[in-house]
Amino acid sequence: MIFLATLLGCALTEKPVRANVYDFGPGALVAAPAAASVAAAEALPPLALGDVDVSQALDGQAVLYRLNYQDAQQLRPYAYARWSAPPAQLVRQRLRETLSRSRTVLKAGESTVPLVLHIDLEEFSQQFAAPAQSSGVIRLHATLTRITAGGELPVAQRSVVVQRPAASADAPGGVAALSEATDAAAQEIAQWLAPLR
Repeated sequence: MIFLATLLGCALTEKPVRANVYDFGPGALVAAPAAASVAAAEALPPLALGDVDVSQALDGQAVLYRLNYQDAQQLRPYAYARWSAPPAQLVRQRLRETLSRSRTVLKAGESTVPLVLHIDLEEFSQQFAAPAQSSGVIRLHATLTRITAGGELPVAQRSVVVQRPAASADAPGGVAALSEATDAAAQEIAQWLAPLR
């Protein structure tokens, strides 16, 4: 009886394990020189950035992974890791930061800017090729449209897939790899958009 009471007491006082919360980090810590950023922003036309659309599987805050060597079709969540916000929101924030270095970026629907960028986030997970080998993978589809009197017309589309190796086969490794992959994808989109008017 005493043993049972002691066991129950330990179970009741044990602290629940809390999930680690991740984001992409602080981003660029050094601002571009004011004159250079103003000249760059004036050279490219302003752009409206819409919300990032995602499938239901990517709509939560779980840090997800795939075991490609076992069952690549199944997305699995880490038990004790989550994003500080849904991935779509984190990706949009980083994309806006990157694009804002070279142009004025406004929110779609709240401006009269004729160019609008739409993003579909199709993949955002840590993918394991083997138990100790993984990468952060982001796949997105970008569509640039122009607002006209007759409606919204497509200007250009591009699919972007970026993969970055993870330093460790766990959630922190996956988060760091996904952060690097997102930065690279945002830079690729910025370069693609630069000549489009």
